[in-house]
Amino acid sequence: METFDKTKYARIHSIESFGTVDGPGIRFVIFMQGCALKCKYCHNRDTWDINSGTLVSADELIEKIERYKAYILPSGGGVTVTGGEPLLQAKFLITLFKELKKLNIPTAIDTSGMVDITDDIKELLSLTDLVLLDIKHINDEKCKELVGVSNKKELAFAKYLSDNNTPVWIRQVIVPGITDNEEDLLKLKDFINSLNNVKNIDLLPYHELGKSKWENLGLDYELKDVPSATKDDIERVKKILGI
Repeated sequence: METFDKTKYARIHSIESFGTVDGPGIRFVIFMQGCALKCKYCHNRDTWDINSGTLVSADELIEKIERYKAYILPSGGGVTVTGGEPLLQAKFLITLFKELKKLNIPTAIDTSGMVDITDDIKELLSLTDLVLLDIKHINDEKCKELVGVSNKKELAFAKYLSDNNTPVWIRQVIVPGITDNEEDLLKLKDFINSLNNVKNIDLLPYHELGKSKWENLGLDYELKDVPSATKDDIERVKKILGI
């Protein structure tokens, strides 16, 4: 296996220089390579393998980001790292975010929060202006079925963010018949209300756009018979959550 300095280099899947859905304003979005979850609805299936992607240095990324400062900053935007699961490469993100802080560029992380809260994670979060926390499922057993792991770590992660006053956008993918049960949504509402740092609740309609990626990789897409979430589905969930 290839070795490299994980504080200076990371495996990157791709970048987007004009993102508008991953945090406020215009965002420079970095899609990190690697994810330990097995989300059945994942639309970035090709990001799972931690050994794939392109090896990129923090310096290279900073150089690219600086080219877009002129329109990112006036929009109230910044840099968002997503994936995959960006927290798998926390040492690199500490280096990157320290440099972004020097440039006064706001930082955001889009994560499942399904990690142990190590010293590296704590340091990284201290450099993070916003966390987009994707709650996979509030029901633990259903979470295991949907993404392959328990939700205990992500709920503990959410509590840690709340205790440390880190601004959060809660995200939930609305998958018809899976994440839209009223009883579950009421439990999610109670959980969100127990946090003191939630700035936004972002409902993401399930869609089948990732299906072709699974098929191109020769993999079975288990949700092929699940319909995409409609505008009415989202409105119903909003009413249940009171947003």
